[in-house]
Amino acid sequence: MSEKLIYKVVFVNQDQVYEIYAKNVYQGDLFGFIVVEDFVFGEKSAIVIDPSEERLRMEFEGVNRSFIPMHEIIRIDQVKKRGVAKIIAQTDSGKSSGKVSTLYSPDKK
Repeated sequence: MSEKLIYKVVFVNQDQVYEIYAKNVYQGDLFGFIVVEDFVFGEKSAIVIDPSEERLRMEFEGVNRSFIPMHEIIRIDQVKKRGVAKIIAQTDSGKSSGKVSTLYSPDKK
């Protein structure tokens, strides 16, 4: 059973929905935070490069471990293979352009 586990983590970050893939996801010692380690991105040598995934690769370059607030996590899935990491923009009304909705949060005025 040397199955390599990969997790798809979907979370909200600055009014955008991030979908990333990682090898390790767990609850950390900091109360209220989920730890994401060992990010998985596509091959750099690929001829066709997805700009969204490249943006995520650059944002998480040099990051060993990321602490994501638990209330910003939308979903964590264990998957058999890696998909495309992406950023989904949200509209001004607070609803995402896709099928993702966030929990209530007071207006940031």
